[in-house]
Amino acid sequence: ICAHAAIAGAVVQAVAEVLMGLVYVNAIKPGHPAIFGTWPFVSDLRTGAMSGGSAEQAVLTAACAQMAQYYDLPGGSAAGMTDSKLPDIQSGYEKGITDVMAGLAGLNLVYESAGMHASLLGFCLESLIIDNDMLGHCLRCVRGIEVTDEALSIDTIADVCLKGPGHYLGNEQTLKLMQTEYFYPAVGDRFSPKEWNEKGRPDILQRAIAEKKRVLAERFPRHVSRLVDDKLRARFGEMIKLPRNKMGG
Repeated sequence: ICAHAAIAGAVVQAVAEVLMGLVYVNAIKPGHPAIFGTWPFVSDLRTGAMSGGSAEQAVLTAACAQMAQYYDLPGGSAAGMTDSKLPDIQSGYEKGITDVMAGLAGLNLVYESAGMHASLLGFCLESLIIDNDMLGHCLRCVRGIEVTDEALSIDTIADVCLKGPGHYLGNEQTLKLMQTEYFYPAVGDRFSPKEWNEKGRPDILQRAIAEKKRVLAERFPRHVSRLVDDKLRARFGEMIKLPRNKMGG
């Protein structure tokens, strides 16, 4: 459905359409589970193409998430899209911005959150791996900061500064919190420039490609029954590369 260019008005229209749908569902089956699923999208008037990675898309999705919170309904909307055709810098910043804004706005379900390219016209296995890191960062942002007497660490500060070595590296609290409070990316690079140079200057895409190949070589589906597998191989045999002896069922 077409909406006008004003972002606030587009949110109003999206909310009205979804509320109408929820009323319709409830009229057919009262109390049936449903999601407040707003999907307003942005177009770039220079090309006419959808712009799923734009800042406008980010604020639209965040605003719709806040409206779901206002009505106290489970909200779902699209974020994590990119207009880039490759898992490059543009892909990273567009996905990161749209996903983290959706999460911070309280969205419960994020559609298209990983792997998507070209405003939903493309998909990339390497991006699933890279975006898994990105989503870990987003979820850590959404989790926020715990503020308690223990977290404020007054006793730890006094112990380290007045009685201890003057640093926190070997403190019991440090070792504990580094395992629970901090996110560690799987393919993101945190080496020093010297170490990175010594390792051959790998970039994140190279690391994702290597991880993709490892997963495809070592992980096989265990949920496909022999009956379903037989039917799939009979119909799509030339397309199925997984050896039967590596699969369950």
